[in-house]
Amino acid sequence: MKFLLTLFFILIAAPVFADAPSAVDKGDTAWMLVSAAMVMLMTPALAMFYGGMVRRKNVLATIMHSFAALAIVSLQWILFGYSLAFGPDFHGIIGGLDWAGLSSVTLEPNPDYAPTIPHLAFMIYQAMFAAITPALISGAFAERMKFSAFLVFTFVWTVVVYNPVAHWVWGKGGWMASMGVMDFAGGIVVHVTSGFSALAAALYMGKRKGFPHDQMPPHNLPLTVIGTGILWFGWFGFNGGSALASGQLSTLAFVTSHTAAVTAVCAWLILEWLLHGRPTMFGAATASIAGLATVTPAAGFVTPMGAVAIGAAAGTVCYFALNLKPKFGYDDSLDAFGVHGVGGSMGTIFVGLLASKAINAQGADGLFYGNAKQLLIQLGAVATVAAFSFVMTLVIFKAISLFTTIRVSNEEEVEGLDTTQHGESGYYM
Repeated sequence: MKFLLTLFFILIAAPVFADAPSAVDKGDTAWMLVSAAMVMLMTPALAMFYGGMVRRKNVLATIMHSFAALAIVSLQWILFGYSLAFGPDFHGIIGGLDWAGLSSVTLEPNPDYAPTIPHLAFMIYQAMFAAITPALISGAFAERMKFSAFLVFTFVWTVVVYNPVAHWVWGKGGWMASMGVMDFAGGIVVHVTSGFSALAAALYMGKRKGFPHDQMPPHNLPLTVIGTGILWFGWFGFNGGSALASGQLSTLAFVTSHTAAVTAVCAWLILEWLLHGRPTMFGAATASIAGLATVTPAAGFVTPMGAVAIGAAAGTVCYFALNLKPKFGYDDSLDAFGVHGVGGSMGTIFVGLLASKAINAQGADGLFYGNAKQLLIQLGAVATVAAFSFVMTLVIFKAISLFTTIRVSNEEEVEGLDTTQHGESGYYM
């Protein structure tokens, strides 16, 4: 009985009764809580972005992926995921369970992560990153995955892929952090993991029925554009909040994020105009997300003009990555790999080229500032995390397939996942 009472106090009562000391900066805390809310909004925004891109018979099922990911991942984060990602280090590989149930995650700052805000604020901010990452993967298998299998995949993937990689790169004592890998806001942790996992998922699941011969245009492009706008807005919290304080660095990340996004849009539209005779709204929306994803790892390490270079590369390389997809024959339904895998990798490599300690003294110089070693470090991190994410995703799918089918039947796919998986429809007319 005494043990149970003690456990109750550690897991439930202890964080509630913690007092915030004077070390907490109210301005930094306000910015971080607003940033956390902005990043949380990105997951429903992703639901709209993806939802508008599928056929109308699958709109709610696609939206459901993002909402379910937000719920499942957030709960595992609170119960034990945060402890695995950021808890006391175990040989540089994973955090321990010392902080399970948010034990010792109080209203006091943690000097290892964010010394001017409550530890609890840092935890909830990071929870929003964890939630959106598997939701990004869902774009690869949209319109053909069983919802029950999606739930299992999302939970397991977060535990065995996202949590360890977050610890490697951002955790105190993580082996990649110790070797000097730089990832300001998630180019590796969010975009490389989700992008290469999306590629693995698309290859494992196979093509949608009728792909690529049947036309499958977005059924509601305005919905996608609305989602794009909210994602863009939320990205200021995603990248600007990664400064973990309100001030000069958050301002830089805010500016570089917008700069890369608008440059990517311009580059993409020019290419469309030159190669196809007209620019498209769908292209502009995709380009902005590509620019934002690509600048994410570099936002707090490069100059605004460096962000112009990153945005131009994102708008160009991601454009060709998406347009070359049919030649390779895989069906990444909503281009999760072409945008996030390619963009996240490219942005991480750009850190090794354009990072400057004159911009952020806590970082390192890149190749263009006399430090070739940083480029090699960044390349190694991309290759390692890409391979790990790809292989582990295949392993997870194979393991799930031993217990249940992952893909819906042909009849269910033809009818649509809204009715067959959820018993409702996005449009009653």
